[in-house]
Amino acid sequence: MAPLTPVYFFSHGSTMMLGEESESATYWKKAGDEALANNIKGVIMMGAHWGAQGDEIHVATNHAPTKSPVAYVHPSKYVDYKLNPDLKTAERCINLLQSAGFHASGDATFDWIHDTYLILIRMFPSGCPPTTLISTNERYDPHFHVKVGAALRPLRAENYLLIGSGGAVHNLYRNHWTPMLRFSDNFAQERPPETWALEFRQAVEDVCRNNTGPALRRAMTRLMKHPLYRDAHATDDHFMAALFVAGAVGDEEDEGVRGELAAETWELTNMCNSQFVWGRWPRMPVAAA
Repeated sequence: MAPLTPVYFFSHGSTMMLGEESESATYWKKAGDEALANNIKGVIMMGAHWGAQGDEIHVATNHAPTKSPVAYVHPSKYVDYKLNPDLKTAERCINLLQSAGFHASGDATFDWIHDTYLILIRMFPSGCPPTTLISTNERYDPHFHVKVGAALRPLRAENYLLIGSGGAVHNLYRNHWTPMLRFSDNFAQERPPETWALEFRQAVEDVCRNNTGPALRRAMTRLMKHPLYRDAHATDDHFMAALFVAGAVGDEEDEGVRGELAAETWELTNMCNSQFVWGRWPRMPVAAA
């Protein structure tokens, strides 16, 4: 069996995380350095803010995408970062998804959104690797998104890095915005996170740490029935990336590969940005003297 690349579930939080240093941002850079040290062929990523309607799934095929603006972040942090869409791999992803029974097609008009390029800038500040973006589906069926990850899982054996960029606890309606609006401080924690946020955050970690293989897929889908799921996710869009990741790392061959909580950043009091990784690279980058 060919070695498989690690898979990441990154909680990208608010747009402000691009403009400020944090534990999560530091880890993203570490993850990018490890990926480059292992000569990844490219990145395949599902974000949270691009959804296809009906029963469709879309793959980005815009050869010259622009970036959507990032609120509260100075343009110098992102406007000059050159995106690198991988159109050849996009066609492969479309073919794999169609072979798995999906109504998959390319979207040559899609422009990239902060949920993906925010991560790429932090992971690969010296240059964007060839990257393919996969949409969610706006019906937000958990099993659908698990199957998308499963359909693209074979690309891990070809040294592609799969990433889901969403949120572990992401309810904008229940955040506390005053410190950010008054003082531009999204990381201020004037009070502890509320119980519903802490409890669901722990449920996500328990699923990632304590389940492997197909059991991980089942446990991740069950989180959408958790009593506090709707408190933690007023809308379903940011949780689909976790299901995509479960599909990509939840095969029988993945038995024994447990999720590791590598970094975590709270912001706006109740938004928990948990960074999980499954698997390890064979080679680690050499630290500069």
